[in-house]
Amino acid sequence: MSKSISQIAAELQGYDPHALTTERVSTFLSELVEPVLETEQVELFDALGRVLAEDIISPLSVPPHDNSAMDGFAFHGSELQPGLPLNLCIVGTALAGKVWQGTVHVGECVKIMTGAVMPPGLDTVVPQEFTRTEGHTISIPADLLKAGDNRRLRGEDLMAGKAALQQGERLGPAALGLLASLGLRNVRVHRRVRVAYFSTGDEILSAGDAPREGAVYDSNRYTVFGMLKQLGCEVIDLGVVRDDPALLEAAFTQVAARADAVITSGGVSTGEADHTRAMMKKLGDVAFWRIAMRPGRPMAVGHISTGCEDRQADGVGQIPSPSSAVLFGLPGNPVAVMVTFIAFVRPALLRMMGAKPEASVLLRAASEQTIRKKPGRTEYQRCVVSQRADGHLSVRTTGNQGSGVLSSMVQANGLIVLAHGQRDVAAGEEVSVLMLNEL
Repeated sequence: MSKSISQIAAELQGYDPHALTTERVSTFLSELVEPVLETEQVELFDALGRVLAEDIISPLSVPPHDNSAMDGFAFHGSELQPGLPLNLCIVGTALAGKVWQGTVHVGECVKIMTGAVMPPGLDTVVPQEFTRTEGHTISIPADLLKAGDNRRLRGEDLMAGKAALQQGERLGPAALGLLASLGLRNVRVHRRVRVAYFSTGDEILSAGDAPREGAVYDSNRYTVFGMLKQLGCEVIDLGVVRDDPALLEAAFTQVAARADAVITSGGVSTGEADHTRAMMKKLGDVAFWRIAMRPGRPMAVGHISTGCEDRQADGVGQIPSPSSAVLFGLPGNPVAVMVTFIAFVRPALLRMMGAKPEASVLLRAASEQTIRKKPGRTEYQRCVVSQRADGHLSVRTTGNQGSGVLSSMVQANGLIVLAHGQRDVAAGEEVSVLMLNEL
């Protein structure tokens, strides 16, 4: 069972709730969410990015028989002698998709195509281009091969009865091909996690609205949508919700009934003059944290419920149980939204999807410049990573690191991750980099 915010809050004793480390927040979120249990059967063409709900046990061996790794000549590897060439007589041709019928004696070979079944007793293939042919005889140079070369063994990829893929695996292109190689057309996966999203604020314009003084167009709605779709979630887009208590309550109640998780942007900072924070408290078990990170300091997490008030009984007089959704209340600035999503929301949603935990892979690259850094917070700086002539990686920031500079996320191919206790970085010093291409 997932923990409630009150349980997690009790464990926060001794930690500063206004300066939680990113590591501590990640731990709390892993305790807050549980995998969605419902599963469904889908065809392979619809399975990309989905999460396996069960182990896949191979029904057959791949390959199903010993076969040739290339076009050439198959023969008994025991005939190879150190320092001596080998002459063999061609007695047949083995084609892919057909089993060659016949017997091969000492001093003989079979011409064989890539993928063709190895004739009984033969264990070695010499590539055609390495031989000299005269009539029905080939000559193999001395010390070119050893016994067993250029033969694919039965089951060397997968053996019948063994696990081919494990529950919790996210299916990429290679996994789809592997499933197809087993002759499978369908696979059981966790259903898609339903995530509702809306932006809040009277100053927010939707695309297509006429400009007005003091207002800005909503970019967060589209970046969050893109990150959710890339992750494989089912997205419920509620657009922009104004700072009106009735509208906010209706939006939160609606998403709690329809979604597994809800993401908002804006309205979670202390002292903001809006109703979002108050409505989160009214409808849910929600905590508001100040995280020791840059960008993305304010964040709200917890559960939002439909509540029990004013709900209608069903046809048999039963009052339905309250529904709830996991809440991620993100900051309002565009870059802060993306960074907090990558750092916290994405891992939590992967857990809800039933996926096995993914450890972030950090590369090391030499900084091309001095980077200012105060200890006491984790910083994520947008950067461009490149490869030097000597093969090593170097990295430079994109310049202005303001949390509203969304163009820097377009320019960046990675994030420099400066640890909580880290200080200034000197030019030439190595830093950790999280690449964005997979995120």
